[in-house]
Amino acid sequence: MNISKLLLQPIITEASTLNTEKHNQYTFKVNPRSSKDGIAKAIKEMYKVEVLKVTTLSVKARSRRFGKKVGSLSSWKKAFVTLKAGQKIDFEKGTK
Repeated sequence: MNISKLLLQPIITEASTLNTEKHNQYTFKVNPRSSKDGIAKAIKEMYKVEVLKVTTLSVKARSRRFGKKVGSLSSWKKAFVTLKAGQKIDFEKGTK
């Protein structure tokens, strides 16, 4: 699978930033059909860092009201990527 289709976007929230600071763990929104090995290879190629561990989580769809109508938000997959000590990803510049 192509890297651009595998890694959809980094998730930058307060909780994910705290995970980055404490555990050197980055969070990404990924394709629901992606595997842990594929995610690790894509991160290694794209950011030139060494990946220690990849943990994934499938986020289930939720129903939401849009005015009078009830719709649903789509399901998606989240990946937590732990990097080797001393390495980090700078999303503005690439890698450091």
